[in-house]
Amino acid sequence: MRGPMTRWRTAAVAVAAVGVLGAGTACGGSSSDERSGPPTGAQRGDVDTSQFEGLLTECHILPDQTIADTVGGTSAFGTFSGAICRWVVTGGVTTDVTLNWFEWGNITLEKQAAQEMGFQTENIQVHSMAAFTARDPSRPQVCGVTARSPGRGILTWWVEPQSGGGGDPCAAPTALMELVIDRAH
Repeated sequence: MRGPMTRWRTAAVAVAAVGVLGAGTACGGSSSDERSGPPTGAQRGDVDTSQFEGLLTECHILPDQTIADTVGGTSAFGTFSGAICRWVVTGGVTTDVTLNWFEWGNITLEKQAAQEMGFQTENIQVHSMAAFTARDPSRPQVCGVTARSPGRGILTWWVEPQSGGGGDPCAAPTALMELVIDRAH
């Protein structure tokens, strides 16, 4: 039997995978948000990693203590898992926090993927940047916030208390996104 966290992680990875796959096959358009694929000149299987300025540093986008404080905990233990960074925040309610950053991601495709998976989405602005929240109706205490990255691509923060949780479930992921955008300016 799969627990709620396993289902959530599966859903988060599936949303991310659909977004990445969709971004790779998106048609070009006039919006800078509709970028598709790697930079011009890159060949499939021949990736110049010098073009990925955040390679292996994305999990350090915010200090662990800042993540813990923002989510309402006292400490955060983080792990790097490819394009997905995870933290377990303790002190108060134990909370799982996930960040993904896809350099070639597309916010429109990511939102469509979330909706197709049954998440309720709502358009928001985070420091004047287009963003949206994603909520699973069966887990009202969980919220994800996706926004255009200050550099390129998209960022998503998911916050999931392991038990209960009170107040606005989108407050913590929105605050984390605000901190990232603030650091970029």
